[in-house]
Amino acid sequence: MKTIDSLEALEALYGPTNLASTVKEIDHVNDHYRAMIEASPFVALATVGPEGLDCSPRGDAGQAVRIDGPRTLVMPDRRGNNRADSLRNLVRDPRCAFLFLIPGSGNCLRANGRAKVVVDEDLLASFAVEGQAPRSAIVLTTEAVYFQCARAIIRADLWNPAKHVDAASLPTPGAIMAEISRGRVGGPEYDREWPERARRTMW
Repeated sequence: MKTIDSLEALEALYGPTNLASTVKEIDHVNDHYRAMIEASPFVALATVGPEGLDCSPRGDAGQAVRIDGPRTLVMPDRRGNNRADSLRNLVRDPRCAFLFLIPGSGNCLRANGRAKVVVDEDLLASFAVEGQAPRSAIVLTTEAVYFQCARAIIRADLWNPAKHVDAASLPTPGAIMAEISRGRVGGPEYDREWPERARRTMW
């Protein structure tokens, strides 16, 4: 298998970066980028640590990340599977990236920088929903903010309801866990109980 193993070879294949790809990058959130962040209920969170890379889905009811200053983005750590992979990475390596998706829009937004895990009570209380505050928040200091080329989302036809996959055609979480764990966890009971468990523990 032929591979690319040098920057020179890569640049020879792809050519120079064009102005439109770089002029859009700034180190802060301007008015245009603010509008995109405020419209995004879903973010892919990328971190890196000694064990490797992690990319975690993050979503909220409405705006997923709050803007607390031109270079300060705050993401509440809502309830999930409690693996805390992203947080384990951040307490050891602050490098972090947010990828904002906006339903219906072909463009998405990237924010790269350095983040910390914050447990300030007043900050966490400001994110409370139904009386439940997150246990921590990720505070990102931006170093690069820019919108991403829309081609990937257009090619995927991501927001087209006609292309939505029928969930019944996919393996269920219970079935996946039951097979991998050889019946120790998961199974039909897990799937039956999941909707109510999710409702009770959403926040």
